[in-house]
This record gives sequence, structure tokens and C-alpha cells, in this order.
Amino acid sequence: MGTKKIVLVGGCFDVLHPGHVIFLEKAKEEGDFLMVLLEPDQKVKKLKGIKRPVHSQKERAKVLLALKSVDQVVMLPNIETEKEYNDIIKKIKPDVIAATKGDKNARFHKRSANLAGAKFKYVTNIIGDYSTSRILNSR
Repeated sequence: MGTKKIVLVGGCFDVLHPGHVIFLEKAKEEGDFLMVLLEPDQKVKKLKGIKRPVHSQKERAKVLLALKSVDQVVMLPNIETEKEYNDIIKKIKPDVIAATKGDKNARFHKRSANLAGAKFKYVTNIIGDYSTSRILNSR
């Protein structure tokens, strides 16, 4: 990527809501190029439940790429181990790995940043009551 400062984030991003958009905008402020690692449908189903994802990985990628803040989406294969994630992250060589305070995977993100020689940074707190699961369950 030359001299561009790469910021890396990851997630499911199923049913995009304002909390996601704010998080991605804040992450982009940490560098020049925002890359999103997008979880596959099988992983979303495992994490979020049998009725998820609402949108396929391909559809979720299309929506993310429509945002000004997102420069690239990497559609992850089904990954089972932390080592597999770390191998991908080491190849990307991000400068910053960004997360939301309260992210259940923060310890993993910090370890990944350390292994990749990147800085780990919380860019937002959990924003309001935004939660895709809560939004879908209230229908």
C-alpha cells in the first residue's frame, strides 16, 4: 500500500445501523485506508443464531463498500482458529487495528495487533442502543 496508513476492522455487519457507520467513520480517521474483514455467513449464523445472517456476505460487502469510509472489504472464508485470523492479518500488515470499547473480542484484537506490529485502538464506545440483534428481535 506504499505509504498509506492502513486501518483494519472486522465484523459481521449484518443489517447495517448508525452504530456501525459511526464506528467505521471513526476507524477511518485513524489512517488513510480502511479495510474491513467481513465474516462469512456460516460464522454469522454460529455467532448470531439460526435466522442470521439476514444478508449474505456478498450483499453485506456491497453495502459496506457503498460507505465513503470503507476502502476495501475482504470476504473471509470460514475460519476456525485464531492462528488463521492472525496469518491473514500479518499478510495485510495494518498500522492500526480498531475496535469498539465493549467488543467481546478486544483481547484477540490486541494480540493480533501485537503480532502484526500494529497499534490497537478503541475508536468508539458502544453507541446508544444500536444492536442488530436487538433491532431484529423487536420486529
